[in-house]
Amino acid sequence: MLQYAQKDIAIEMSSKINVYTRNQKKVEEIKRLLPAVELVSCDLEVEEIQSLDPVEVAVAKAKQAYEKSQKQAGIIEDVSLNINYLNGLPGTYIDAFMKTLGNDGILKILRGAKDRGAEALIIVVYTDEKGDMHIFDGRVKGRISDKVLGEGFGWDPIFIPEGDDQTFAQMTPEQKDKFSMRAIAFRKLGLWLQGLDG
Repeated sequence: MLQYAQKDIAIEMSSKINVYTRNQKKVEEIKRLLPAVELVSCDLEVEEIQSLDPVEVAVAKAKQAYEKSQKQAGIIEDVSLNINYLNGLPGTYIDAFMKTLGNDGILKILRGAKDRGAEALIIVVYTDEKGDMHIFDGRVKGRISDKVLGEGFGWDPIFIPEGDDQTFAQMTPEQKDKFSMRAIAFRKLGLWLQGLDG
């Protein structure tokens, strides 16, 4: 069963919730954002379907993780980066862009671009032990920097969120948590797990 999180959904929380990612820096962020939840990092391989629909991609990953984990409660996410100059690309294909081009390659494509606007989007899927999936999203508008700034994972060194002049990579963890799409989505999840969403 798939549903966007709603206030009246009752949930029986497990003592532990798996986080499915191979990126330990992401795990550190998530643990910081959900301090009241006991999270277990799981290095579980899932295939990513080819689709420009971020919800479809995230749900497909969540279904695989649920089955491979022997139906344990878990969290999985999918991140998109939509760049105006590229008509919304790379979107859900950002990982492929990063592996092929890296930040320097993306900046090269945008060289001379007048519109460097972008939107960072995350879809977080929490699957409970019954297999019901609950979706939380986080969106942050910003722009792509002219050069790589700071040291961070993924495209953090080239994304500057609205309201600041630093890239995610230049920020302290506390600063990043004020702006990031991951912080927005996981705060929604944390409140929902506590039954406090509004």
